[in-house]
Amino acid sequence: MQFSANQITGVATEVTNRLASVAQPSGNAGTSAPFGDLFSNAVDQIGQLEDQARVAVDRMMVGSGVDVHQAMIATQKASMAFELALAVRNKAVQAYQSVMGMQF
Repeated sequence: MQFSANQITGVATEVTNRLASVAQPSGNAGTSAPFGDLFSNAVDQIGQLEDQARVAVDRMMVGSGVDVHQAMIATQKASMAFELALAVRNKAVQAYQSVMGMQF
């Protein structure tokens, strides 16, 4: 199956538009956030989840109204967010190494 240059360009444009719409902040139509901003926001959110988990565990340990299941849910959220960030970082490093290994 062969594709014309117009079909490839159309698909590339559609993918770019969809990625831009996903990366857009909800209040700004027409502008997309740079990758660095998206990445730093994700790291900040991971930090917030870790802080929430730490507070939940501390409150559970002193007996101030946090149940075991609430503390476990908070720690699992933080753990999963960290694992996702680690997987994204590994893929980015792998892509960088792949690009650097290309011969032009």
